Amino acid sequence: MAAVRKPVIAGNWKMHMGPVATGEFFAAFARAYQPDAGRTIIFFPPAISVTAAREALRARGDIAIGVQNTYWQPKGAFTGEVSAPMAREAGATYVLAGHSERRHVFGETDQDVARKARAAFDAGLTAVVCVGETLDERRAGRVDEVILRQLDAVLEALTPEQAADVLVAYEPVWAIGTGVNATPEDAAAAHGTLRRRLAERLGGARAGLVPILYGGSVKPDNAGTLLAATDVDGLLVGGASLDPAGFALIAASGA
Repeated sequence: MAAVRKPVIAGNWKMHMGPVATGEFFAAFARAYQPDAGRTIIFFPPAISVTAAREALRARGDIAIGVQNTYWQPKGAFTGEVSAPMAREAGATYVLAGHSERRHVFGETDQDVARKARAAFDAGLTAVVCVGETLDERRAGRVDEVILRQLDAVLEALTPEQAADVLVAYEPVWAIGTGVNATPEDAAAAHGTLRRRLAERLGGARAGLVPILYGGSVKPDNAGTLLAATDVDGLLVGGASLDPAGFALIAASGA
C-alpha cells in the first residue's frame, strides 16, 4: 500500500510572515517550484496571512493552505481564537492539531487536541495531527507509549470516516528547532509504531492510505534521506520553510 501514498511536504511558518512578506514569499516560491501532480504541498502561514496566501496562490491550484491552530467551538466569546469554519471560509483546507509548541508552550492536553481535530473535520477541514516525545521521554524508553497515547486520544474522538482522512505528523520535541534531527531509523521506528496502531483502529487497507509525516530540523540536505525511510510519507518543515528557494528544494526532494 505504501506505493499509493502521495508524498506530502508541508511548511509551518509559526509566528513569521505577515501579509506583505507572504505575498513576496509566494512570488519567489512559484518561480522556484513547478507543479508536481505526484506530491501534495501545504503551507501553514499565521492566520492573519491566510487570505494573502490564498490571493498569492490564485494561479497555483497545486498548493494548499492550512492554519496552524483552531479552537473547537464554531463561534463565541473566545477572544483571540479562530474557529475551523472561519479558517475554511478564509481558504484553508488543512489545520495543524497538537503541534508540540501548542502542547508544551500553551499547555494543550490530548483531549484539547482531540476536540480541535474533531471540530476541524466537522467543518470540512483535514486535520494534521502532531505527536511526539520529549528528550526525557525518549531517554526513559517511553516513545511508543507517548505517541500512541496522543494518537489514540484523537482517533477516539473521530468518526471512522474522519479517522481514515487524518494526516499524522511525528515530530520528536527534542528535534524541533534544535538543529538535531532524528535519524531515518528513528523516524522509521516511530512511524512503524503509528502505522500499526492505525491498522488496529482502521483496518490495514485504510491505514495504508494515511500519510505519516516526519517533522524536526528538516533541511534541504537531509530531506531526501528522511523521505526514503520506511513509512515516512512526507515532511513537516519549520524554519527551513521560510526560505522560498530552500523550501523548493525540499518540496522536490525524492522526486
